[in-house]
Amino acid sequence: MKAAPHAVGSCAGLQPADDLVRLCASLPRPLVFTNGVFDILHAGHVECLERARDLGAALVVGVNGDASARRLRKGPGRPINRAEDRARVVAALAAVSAVVLFDEDKPLALICALRPEVYVKGGDYRADELAETALVAEWGGRTVIVPRLDGRSTSAVVGRIAATAGVAGRLQAAA
Repeated sequence: MKAAPHAVGSCAGLQPADDLVRLCASLPRPLVFTNGVFDILHAGHVECLERARDLGAALVVGVNGDASARRLRKGPGRPINRAEDRARVVAALAAVSAVVLFDEDKPLALICALRPEVYVKGGDYRADELAETALVAEWGGRTVIVPRLDGRSTSAVVGRIAATAGVAGRLQAAA
């Protein structure tokens, strides 16, 4: 079993923005946090967010900023949608209490500020390999991995769009 990467050890020295402090104070507990790119929202995202919300009284979603999303190397031309647009779409979901954009590779400073009781990731991750797991454990929090819906991924959607565009282009050329 692979050990989790060190998660900075503690939150000492990380200063959250004032608006984030106000957000934390306004949300009911237990607080659930998850994060991701959410480039093209699909049923797998919605299922994960609904399951995450069921684990607490409020759900905060961290959305990777554009530079952060590009560093994750999700594929050429990704993210397709701008961060502000992705955040707005996620915020419109009934399961979501608040959305926060972040530009770091991992939302460790955001997690330190929020101090969620539950951290959630989709089934393509392993809790013991996440730095976030060690971090939330410092204050008694836990990590929950939500199973993925088969065939539901942004990369699969992008692939289907590309295949459809290719077929449409060939049909147009043949006409």
